[in-house]
Amino acid sequence: MRKIDISIKICYYVLLLSVLTLTGCTRDSDTLTDNQPVEVQAPEEIIPTKETSIEGIEQTGTATDEIQEEVITEVDWSNYFGEINGAAVVYDPAENCYQLYNQELALTRRSPCSTFKIISSLIALENGIIEPDNSTRIWSREIFWNENWNRNIDFSDAFRTSCVWYFRQVIDEIGKDMMQDELNKLQYGNCDISDWNGELNTNNSNPALTGFWIESSLLISPKEQVEVMERIFGDNTNYLEATRSQLEEVMLLSELGESNILIYGKTGMGMSYGVVVDAWFTGFADTPEKRVYFCVYLGETDDKDVSSTKAREIAANIVFAYLS
Repeated sequence: MRKIDISIKICYYVLLLSVLTLTGCTRDSDTLTDNQPVEVQAPEEIIPTKETSIEGIEQTGTATDEIQEEVITEVDWSNYFGEINGAAVVYDPAENCYQLYNQELALTRRSPCSTFKIISSLIALENGIIEPDNSTRIWSREIFWNENWNRNIDFSDAFRTSCVWYFRQVIDEIGKDMMQDELNKLQYGNCDISDWNGELNTNNSNPALTGFWIESSLLISPKEQVEVMERIFGDNTNYLEATRSQLEEVMLLSELGESNILIYGKTGMGMSYGVVVDAWFTGFADTPEKRVYFCVYLGETDDKDVSSTKAREIAANIVFAYLS
């Protein structure tokens, strides 16, 4: 009986010791978690390579280039516009600098109209839907209001004459899914192609001459037009050189060229109930030293020449003055 009592006592002391030990470990652990300082790892030192230079010398190695802050300057280009309601944007990527005339309108989204042919051409060329050497499409024999469209026509002529039926076919072959993906990548305005067939267009009900890009669901601002041009034709472009070269060929305005300034662009014009409400010219200009991107937009103005031809004229004058 006594041996049993001793055994019970031994078990009791062993159990008590275990409980105290466990309790002590828990407290130590809580104190360590609550009070220990968080260790911050120091950043690794960047060791310059041969391609990397310091203190303002051009960096071509693995070190990250300094990102210039975007600069927006409002300018008075009213003398180019006269009494026409309009806006202009010139972007110099080397300085990350925008010059804007009529900033409120320059940031307002409107229908891109035929300037969108730059985008539909880009996507179609990049994906083999248009092959410039084999690009002729057969005229349906329907008589259109623009006599230049009443014939079999190839890509180059279709772009320069802004042939809507040609690009309506091209866009249908691109298809909704690819078009939406590409506009999202380009961050093209509101990226809204919901009115695919252009049923919102009040100026034309001919299915061959309507679409989401003509006074319909797709909208973009003049500043966004310039940014899209830079994404396509800038140093960080994701598009093939062959695609860009083919586009540049049809966008070049030789009749506006000077000895050291080349202008590339596309006009666009939209009407509502027979009145011109949107007129555009957007693209880029090259000199031997630099490339700048531009957009001129004209809005509805009573008794004034609101047309894509006028927008192109104003853009050329602004660009020449800017680069001269």
